[in-house]
Amino acid sequence: MRNSLAILILLSVSLGAQPKFESTNVAPGEFSRMGFLPRGVAMGNAMSAVNTGSVSAFYNPALPVFQDGNDFQAAYTFMSMDRHLNYLNFSRRFDFYSSKDTSTVKKPISSAGVSFGIINAGVSNIDERNDDGIKTGDLSTSENLFFLSFANRFSKKFAIGVTAKLYYYKLYESMSATGMGLDIGCVYSIQDNLRVSFVMADLNAKYKWDSSSLYGTDGTITSNNFPETKKLGVSYFENTYGILFAGELEFNNYGRKLVRFGAEYQIYENLYLRGGLDNIVLNNSDEIIQPSGGFAYFTKVGNYTLGVEYGVVAEQYSEGMRHTAGLHFIF
Repeated sequence: MRNSLAILILLSVSLGAQPKFESTNVAPGEFSRMGFLPRGVAMGNAMSAVNTGSVSAFYNPALPVFQDGNDFQAAYTFMSMDRHLNYLNFSRRFDFYSSKDTSTVKKPISSAGVSFGIINAGVSNIDERNDDGIKTGDLSTSENLFFLSFANRFSKKFAIGVTAKLYYYKLYESMSATGMGLDIGCVYSIQDNLRVSFVMADLNAKYKWDSSSLYGTDGTITSNNFPETKKLGVSYFENTYGILFAGELEFNNYGRKLVRFGAEYQIYENLYLRGGLDNIVLNNSDEIIQPSGGFAYFTKVGNYTLGVEYGVVAEQYSEGMRHTAGLHFIF
């Protein structure tokens, strides 16, 4: 009888235990940490050291110097619960040559890159109800991030970049907030097929809220700091089978430590298959690992390259998967 009672108590405690709270998930700017490009989503967002193919300065400010041609990317994420997530980005690289180089095929002595874009997220169809519970209208929220990146490649092996961010959050009627942040990142090529990276993100970023426009003298001014995130990344291209491997370690001042992995395989000339694992939180086993996958297909249209990309990832607290579709235009 005593053994049965002990077992019953243990089962009750285990079944009734609450998941460990993960403060980063509810920290300001979470929409910008979800993943927004099909390639990044499909590869578990382990992208800070991946400097080939379609790159994004938002993963690492140093990446625009590796972009071929003028690059335009657009993506839309299909999400449950009336949420939306959109992305637009343009990148270009500039090569600089020595006036003393008289060879037929000149090699740049340095390269610079610029990238700018916007990430938009929000929730629509939120019921507005009065004190009697009667619906009086629909509400929506909108959170936006505008970013501008500059990067420079000082040598064949080393590049560094910086991204300036402007956040704007429209919460309700006249209730809104803005914030500024800074990202710094670098990429170093140990070998031609092995690269490492380091990124510091959202430095000094915070939202400042003033509710006096709604509540008058009863309003207050509050600030919410963004997590300051650091990432160590690595990417390796396996020549024999043509597979790109990527990994990343992320930690922040909110106490989170996680790793993520991704891979990409060129199955045919212009067709790529991708897979990954995101949200492997090392110090919180209650967080659910997010497997992901996707593909991309590129084709030549005259002197231009057009790509169609897709990524899908499991969500932790949702009734379905998160699907991201995108267009990639290189000219």
